[in-house]
Amino acid sequence: MPRMSGALPRGVVLLVGLAAATVASIGLSSIRAILAPVLLTLILTICAHPVRLYAQKRGVPQGLATGSVIVVMFALLAGFTLTVIVAVGQFIAMLPQYAGQFEQIGQNIHAWLGSLGISQDQASALVSTIDPRNIMALLTGAVGGVFSISGALVIVLTMMILMSADAVYIPTILHQLAIREPHLVTALTDYASNVRRYMVVTTVLGLAQGAINALSLWILHVPAALLWGLLAFLCSFIPNVGYFFAIVPPMVFGFLVGGWPTLIAVVIIYGLVNAVVQSIIQPRVVGQAVSLSQSITFFSVLFWAVVIGPIGAILAIPLTLLGKALLIDSNPEARFWRPALGPTGETRNIKQLDDLESKRTRRVAHRASKDAAAEPTEPTEEHPA
Repeated sequence: MPRMSGALPRGVVLLVGLAAATVASIGLSSIRAILAPVLLTLILTICAHPVRLYAQKRGVPQGLATGSVIVVMFALLAGFTLTVIVAVGQFIAMLPQYAGQFEQIGQNIHAWLGSLGISQDQASALVSTIDPRNIMALLTGAVGGVFSISGALVIVLTMMILMSADAVYIPTILHQLAIREPHLVTALTDYASNVRRYMVVTTVLGLAQGAINALSLWILHVPAALLWGLLAFLCSFIPNVGYFFAIVPPMVFGFLVGGWPTLIAVVIIYGLVNAVVQSIIQPRVVGQAVSLSQSITFFSVLFWAVVIGPIGAILAIPLTLLGKALLIDSNPEARFWRPALGPTGETRNIKQLDDLESKRTRRVAHRASKDAAAEPTEPTEEHPA
């Protein structure tokens, strides 16, 4: 289709779009203090909304149904916050018990770096990062930062009540909006369903993953096995990157108590569990709920972590799906971009058909080559039979 004379060149459109996205990202990052808790409350409200529907189907009054949603949301948030605080506190209390081992490891690393020609100052700076006192100071500061953001907690608790109350009118609003924007309503409805499915599946699989890891670490006599299993559960909400955060502490403490055999065993167990859960079970259960490629998923974790902080890493998938729903799924003219963001049902079917056709072509070619090799050569005058 020829480009209209009044249309802008594609390069200009791309540059303007990138500039607008950059400005929007900087603007969102500047208000992260209020944006992060609001987005967290939004995702919690979406996940807890089925509780309202279940209560209303059972004849529960509307006010009590709204109250039940608030209770569920508060329980989820309180459980997550308490889990993080307890985990960090136990880790801080456990570090001094292994101060001697950390010091010995630091001395060995310092000597090894010196043998490589690295200066004493540079080696000391690198070794100081594994000093338990520095780690404790960092974690203590992080916990203090959590307690200092009381304003964010006030925002979350207030938005819980307000969003839960406003959610009563969502069906009416969507019904009225469907008259003018049916594609937008369909995209938002599918988004809410997909987010709930993703969060529920991730939670269940994260619990299973954490339990298996904790049991394995307990069998290997790694200290604080329950704590590291809890860490694995929390990190399961961070795609791709969370695995590396979860495996480092048990590797370190496994090496301290059991040496290289225990460290290698921890790596193998965590690798197998993560591969089975993240690569086999979760994609089959979630299905089309998350139609994002691995590259887009990894970039979304980095992007949202930079824009709104650590909460962005946890909410990376739901937030990216929200942007996809608003910008692509709701616009029929932009839906051709969907396969570029990740495999859809249509692209998977096409790939399966292409694979079958490729196998059939190779099978036919192989059979033809075998027939040609088995065919007797006709005698000629130069080479009589």
